[in-house]
Amino acid sequence: MSAPTQHTTRNSTSTATAAKETTAPSTPATQRLQGVAAPKRRTNARWRPIDITVASVIAVASGLVFWMFDLVVTAPSAFLEGLVPGLSGLISGFWYIAGPLAIIIVRKPGAAIYAETIGGLLELALGNQWGFSGSLVAGLVQGVFSELVFAIVMYRMWNAWTATLSGLVTGLGGSLYSLIVLQSGLNAGGTYVVTNIIANCISGAVISGILMWYLYIAIAKSGALSHFASGRMVFDKVSR
Repeated sequence: MSAPTQHTTRNSTSTATAAKETTAPSTPATQRLQGVAAPKRRTNARWRPIDITVASVIAVASGLVFWMFDLVVTAPSAFLEGLVPGLSGLISGFWYIAGPLAIIIVRKPGAAIYAETIGGLLELALGNQWGFSGSLVAGLVQGVFSELVFAIVMYRMWNAWTATLSGLVTGLGGSLYSLIVLQSGLNAGGTYVVTNIIANCISGAVISGILMWYLYIAIAKSGALSHFASGRMVFDKVSR
């Protein structure tokens, strides 16, 4: 009687183990092995305290840059305008840096809008020649355009190309806002307007796009962004 009982017990244990293996939840790795498409990761839109802190630091630093640039912009703008009317847009990219840099580092929806708006608010508080519409409102508009590129790619594509495109689109938005609101009455198809828009787009792509991308890379390599996926991605490659 004892032998058959042991055989029956072993069969029951094997059956139970097989059942557990069959019903165990599959991981993305096992799903790929079985030919099942793993579910796509959703963008984590929740802001952490560190996200707010770093975005605020970027906003304040950018606001100081905006304000200091306000103090010195007259002479180079006049020189460029003397060469070709509308060409002063080539240096406007310094007003667009906050949005692309913040969204590249923090990688949370709204980061570009937050940084550009707070930067514009600080610029306004420190005092300049542009006033409310040329500082705070302009910052909000520029932030929206900075965010637009990353929103289109669902906040899943982070590289030099998207950073450059974000800067370019920021320049487009900034120039259109300036021409429509601050310089209304200009001929929309005139040479000045076309030149200014093109110059702003180039400046945005180079200064607030490419330059901010490499600034982010330099900061990430130092290990200062270890609390962010954007920082770990770069730092891990350097550490290997």
